[in-house]
Amino acid sequence: MELIKQGAEAKIYLADFGELYFPWDNEKIIIKHRIPKRYRIREIDERLRKERTVREARVLHRAKEFGVNCPYVYEVDLRDMKITMEFIEGERLKELLESLPMEERLELCREIGRQVGKLHEAGIVHGDLTTSNMILRGGKVYLIDFGLADFDPTLEAQGVDLHLLKRAMESTHYTWFEEGFEAVLEGYAEVRGREKAAELKAKVEEIESRGRYRERSWVS
Repeated sequence: MELIKQGAEAKIYLADFGELYFPWDNEKIIIKHRIPKRYRIREIDERLRKERTVREARVLHRAKEFGVNCPYVYEVDLRDMKITMEFIEGERLKELLESLPMEERLELCREIGRQVGKLHEAGIVHGDLTTSNMILRGGKVYLIDFGLADFDPTLEAQGVDLHLLKRAMESTHYTWFEEGFEAVLEGYAEVRGREKAAELKAKVEEIESRGRYRERSWVS
């Protein structure tokens, strides 16, 4: 196995499906291992890692049921707190979007909106919606890295999800993020309807205004 990413909560390995399961299958897979934390009491650490591993696997399964493009889960190991899942090989949107003509960028943003709309229809929030966690494979946009995802159908949680995406786009794609986020909302409306999309847009604006108020209060 090849370690390809290490975060605060987990190590991500790239492996060959055949080496671990079926020798005739050369498909690449991801193994996500939630690592123990020595600073936590062992029983609490095991409970937290188990809960988060189970939740992520359930989130991915439900997202698939609602038509979200995301990795398949092949195996959940609750002894070592590992999830074995499909490796989504393709182009990361963070870089790809900057290399395309504007109309192609906006169409991909609409597809992002459709995928997020399906995710929210499933009652799931991603928790880390950035174009770094989106892959284009075979003409389809895939959402990846569901480590912070949770089941939460509330307007507030979904508004925060979209607010985080808007902020991430502003940071990474700052020269055109306003057009891009409007395209995201267009795609979102195709899935959830214009009324729900307008409701979420208003919630995002409310969340932004709260942030500006806190900043003014801090400065004063």
